[in-house]
Amino acid sequence: MTGVTLKNVIKRYGDVQVIHGVDLDIQDGEFCVFVGPSGCGKSTLLRMVAGLEETTDGQITIGERDVTHLDPAERGVAMVFQTYALYPHMTVQENMGFGLKMNNYPKEEIKEKVARASAILRLDEYLNRKPAALSGGQRQRVAIGRSIVRGPDVFLFDEPLSNLDAELRVEMRVEISRLHAELGTTMIYVTHDQVEAMTLADKIVVLRAGEIEQVGAPMDLYRNPNNKFVAGFIGSPAMNFVQGTINGRQIDVPSLKASTSLDVQAPEHGTAVQLGMRPEHISIDRTGTTHKVDLTEALGGVSYAYLLAENGERLIVEERGEDRVKMGETVGITFDRDHARLFDAETEQRIR
Repeated sequence: MTGVTLKNVIKRYGDVQVIHGVDLDIQDGEFCVFVGPSGCGKSTLLRMVAGLEETTDGQITIGERDVTHLDPAERGVAMVFQTYALYPHMTVQENMGFGLKMNNYPKEEIKEKVARASAILRLDEYLNRKPAALSGGQRQRVAIGRSIVRGPDVFLFDEPLSNLDAELRVEMRVEISRLHAELGTTMIYVTHDQVEAMTLADKIVVLRAGEIEQVGAPMDLYRNPNNKFVAGFIGSPAMNFVQGTINGRQIDVPSLKASTSLDVQAPEHGTAVQLGMRPEHISIDRTGTTHKVDLTEALGGVSYAYLLAENGERLIVEERGEDRVKMGETVGITFDRDHARLFDAETEQRIR
């Protein structure tokens, strides 16, 4: 078993604490993604697992071994970085086998391991090329191949697609998903891109300011966020939020010029709340007059209409089909109450 467990893990730099008692259990063979805004601690946490950052307090185990204070080479992990870090004077084959060569592996074994990794990553035709003759996506595949030949218990990826253009990012997401399916090895992946997190992960860990906000399967976090931060971070475009006030069993929503009810435990009368609605759960009402169409984005099969209410609140609405609103129109909206989520305006916690 090569799962990864973190128990009350803490990281301090002098008097500044950046990781605050993280507890996390990653199962054997799971693809776990750390996601969050810049500076949330996701890369620091990954580097602590790798042994590249010292753990101030707490325990990290890989499989049955306590690796908290072991050197990186003794942990059974391989890391793929944002930069490819390939030797420019070496061929693809030499780059992939260099680590094994430095550890005095037999030449035939090195050749066999490189050939296997090359076949998995479809690099056979590039083995004799040098990095300068490769595209960005091919270089990143070589960097991943260099990790595969080591046969690690756990793969660690630190924003490996950040340097690629949009088309290559999509291609490499598919490659990494296929790699995980083929190898079945535990993988931990860091990204600030929630689309990458949603498409790659078995489990997402949402981090903010060095603490875990929520852990779960991608669609569980999408459908049932615990707080406004997770609701707004997971999903593209983000969830819409409008102000409301509890009025008995009703919620008064000024921007909609209406009241609505949701099947939740009603807070105290007068409590300020925020109503969350995904763009795909809102529909345009052509007979309404509550919102002005401020902007539209046509993306082919789907469009996004950016609506502005009289009180200044904004909504993004997903539209499909042929009849779509145009900039400057005045419309109303309806929304699917079963998919709306309610949050306390002060604590930002979900009201269930």
